[in-house]
Amino acid sequence: MDDAVREKLLARVNRQGATIGASLPETVTVDGEELSLAEFVIETRKVPGVPPEHRELLADAKRTLRNERARRLERLESDPLDRETAERLADEIVGLDRALHALENIRKPDYGETARTAAIEDHRRWANFLDTLS
Repeated sequence: MDDAVREKLLARVNRQGATIGASLPETVTVDGEELSLAEFVIETRKVPGVPPEHRELLADAKRTLRNERARRLERLESDPLDRETAERLADEIVGLDRALHALENIRKPDYGETARTAAIEDHRRWANFLDTLS
């Protein structure tokens, strides 16, 4: 693989929004264990929140995925690779980014629901204010 291809792949994995529209590898090997990455991302999106007793597990999972991403990125940056291996590494990095993004968003509320709740609260405050004027 030549330097131009390497730079193109590095730019792809490091750009903002690299995960948008990108295909997700079905599996990825982390610490010698094969994980079903696509299934993991889909299932993680269904989780509304993290119970307190699982927060450390979530933090460990994110740390492991970040470390694995860094290892793959280092390999993509500096190892002598053929084009096919480099493209597979780039796909895996983007897949790890998608998994990390899914984990980062577990505890964040649905923004539409948050906006609706805020609007209802605003209306209640206004109604209470108007009641005090009458």
